[in-house]
Amino acid sequence: MQIPLSYNLRNLIVRRTATMMTALSMALTVAVLLAALALVDGLRSAFRSSGDPLNLLVLRKGSSSELGSAMSEETFRNMSFKDGIARDGENPMVSLEMITAVTLPKPESANGQAVTLRGLLPVGIRLRAVSLKEGRWFRAGQRELVVGRAVARRCPAAHVGEWVPIGTSQWQVVGIMDAGASAINSEIFADLNQASSYFNRRDQYNSVLLRASDARSLSQLIESLNNDQRLNVTAQTEKSYYDSQSASGAPLEHLGVLVALIMSIGSAFAAMNTMYAAVARRSREIGTLRVLGFSRASILLSFLIESLLLASLGGVIGCLLVLPLNYVTTAVGNFSTMTETAFRFHVGPVVVGIGILFSWLMGGAGGLFPARNAARKQILTALREN
Repeated sequence: MQIPLSYNLRNLIVRRTATMMTALSMALTVAVLLAALALVDGLRSAFRSSGDPLNLLVLRKGSSSELGSAMSEETFRNMSFKDGIARDGENPMVSLEMITAVTLPKPESANGQAVTLRGLLPVGIRLRAVSLKEGRWFRAGQRELVVGRAVARRCPAAHVGEWVPIGTSQWQVVGIMDAGASAINSEIFADLNQASSYFNRRDQYNSVLLRASDARSLSQLIESLNNDQRLNVTAQTEKSYYDSQSASGAPLEHLGVLVALIMSIGSAFAAMNTMYAAVARRSREIGTLRVLGFSRASILLSFLIESLLLASLGGVIGCLLVLPLNYVTTAVGNFSTMTETAFRFHVGPVVVGIGILFSWLMGGAGGLFPARNAARKQILTALREN
């Protein structure tokens, strides 16, 4: 015979002060863990949203990021004639690109904000899912910039019509682009020839972005580029490249998990103390339950369920505490490009599920020993205790 669940719910309500204090302790622990997971999941979501499935990013062999790659104009011309490349009319959809880290002024930071400036050809814009939110695209040969939506939000100087200092020169912001949730929102676009000339990077480019004509020719094009000894390049899908960049959030994830684990020990002890106190106060109840025919196993299970209900309440409160983070935008440094990538926290179903599961683990760890202690009480001893 099992003890009804209503018995556990009633006891939690009767001891509502202790219940809420323990639940809040667990909720704070869950909230710390979920905040770290939401941050990393938001960063990963930004990179997952970047790139087109048919786009290939070509880097120098041995390079792990665009900033560490080098590409010559001759290499670019040689790969432009490969079979399987999509065409826009008579022209292949291939963009030679140069990237560098620049610093934009930011009122609340003396050092400014480090962002990625990408010099690219007009076809490079068409290869990306970006649209103009305000203003126009840059003109060839002009020191003009189109900034991502996240850059414009975080840097007041980066608005249409404003001049921003880059190096020793002033560049005019002529447009603001919107790339949805992708990492492109944290970049600045400029004319390739103007940017390479200004930064003295003639024939010292970084990467090539190209599009395969269809999914069937994608793998053949990757193999052709990687096996061509003249080029000495590594080709990968643009999606794969951005997935690898999400590793910059790993240290934050590990730190958040470590802090949450340390806090979980305290929360588990809080649950344990609450349940031990409940067992001590309810000795006569336990004895009465045994007299009524409830087995030791049913009493152990009942007290363990009560601890899990307490943990579930803490988990739900913890999830509710972090839900507003979905509307918070932040930025972390990308160790590959040495610039900041802006993104939103993402508290999704997976993150919430992890939070509830984590609270159950704390509740189970905190409730097991008190539940076993309750189940092992002798009937006469339990009835005599106050």
